[in-house]
Amino acid sequence: MKKFMKSLRGILKYPSAIFGITVVLALVIASIVVVIKIPYSEAIDRWRGGEEVWGKNPRNAPPKWTNWFTKDKLVESLDMSESDEEGVLIEEDVTEGGTKLKKTTFSFDFQYDKFPQDLFLYFTSTFDTKEPFVSVKIITPSGDEVKVDNFAIGRTQTFPITQSEKLKKRLGGVAPNIGIFIEKGDESQTPIKGTYQIVIEAVLFEEDSTVESEFVLFGQVFGWAGTDHLRRDLSLPLLWGIPIALTFGLLAALGTSILTMIIAAVGTWYGGFIDGLIQRITEINMVLPFLSILIMVATFYSRSLWVILGATIALSIFTGGIKSYRATFMQIKEATYIEAARAYGTKDSRIIFKYLIPRIIPLLLPGLISAVPGFVFLEASLAVLGIGDPVIPTWGKTINEAYANAALYRGWYYWILEPAFLLLVTGLGFAMLGFALDRVFNPRLRGM
Repeated sequence: MKKFMKSLRGILKYPSAIFGITVVLALVIASIVVVIKIPYSEAIDRWRGGEEVWGKNPRNAPPKWTNWFTKDKLVESLDMSESDEEGVLIEEDVTEGGTKLKKTTFSFDFQYDKFPQDLFLYFTSTFDTKEPFVSVKIITPSGDEVKVDNFAIGRTQTFPITQSEKLKKRLGGVAPNIGIFIEKGDESQTPIKGTYQIVIEAVLFEEDSTVESEFVLFGQVFGWAGTDHLRRDLSLPLLWGIPIALTFGLLAALGTSILTMIIAAVGTWYGGFIDGLIQRITEINMVLPFLSILIMVATFYSRSLWVILGATIALSIFTGGIKSYRATFMQIKEATYIEAARAYGTKDSRIIFKYLIPRIIPLLLPGLISAVPGFVFLEASLAVLGIGDPVIPTWGKTINEAYANAALYRGWYYWILEPAFLLLVTGLGFAMLGFALDRVFNPRLRGM
């Protein structure tokens, strides 16, 4: 325990180590929370879902925080239903003939310098034979009433306000998503700020009939991560990319480092044919095109994350690390206590795992931590090339889809910058922690 506390104090002397530990802990905690809050099956279903999941999100909308850097304030998306406590007023009445009247008013404050993408109304109703009939109008901040339309509704119905030709004619031929928010005839098209009301008056002809309504304003910005071309919230792949990146990076680094160390120790101890075979395999593997082989595995066999992980570990075992560990083990092999153990008849396996390997574990840890970013970037690179796991939402997959949809050329920079920033922070955190550990555990760098 004292040795551990001494090592910890030595690590915390370096600001780079503090930064690295903070980043790594934040990523680990975020991974745990994400996996608990959004289980794997739910994340896959949501990511691969269609209009029923993402239909109420705007398309290609930057995140809300982009408003901090723009002169004109962009419209934020709004979703209001009858269950909301604020901004919704419901009035019900019954006529003498038994017909029910229901008036629903959605009030929202519009303080933006641009116009929304769309305005939609969603209805759900229950009835036996007679469909409910609704009348929709909009009241502007100046008190003017703009009639939208009258129509009967089915059990589920979507009404796109901005696509109403009748409303467009009433607004003088101006698109409803603009004409509703300006003075009639305003050529400058300057939005009028203030409180707008969507008034829905429903007539229900049956005693047990019901009508529920929902108002969605599709803004120009959405959430903290924005949306893509399929209206999907990019916060999902950004969050789920954390456990995927850490799992791939840590397992690949751990598996590669441990297996490389064990194979090098076995070869060094037994020497002769075994050591020669290991060295020849290593030399052949070092000249093989690593990335090309992974691309072939993904193309002709499977793009599963676990298959790629297994192939990565298999191709990374016999690398330069074998020769580095062998040089260290050659020195330890000649130590006095090793000769004493051999004289006492200690088994070879005990000497390898009890006397040789434990001596270089302090040197293993910095290399293991420093190797994580390389494997994280490898997984992301394969996904960017289009040969990553097709099911799991990851950072590399997000960048690949952004590239495929020309995000940079269309001004959707957030689509690429957000996953790229997370990759950068992850790599920087592990790298800085690995450098600090190397200075603490490596005798040649200690005190520098």
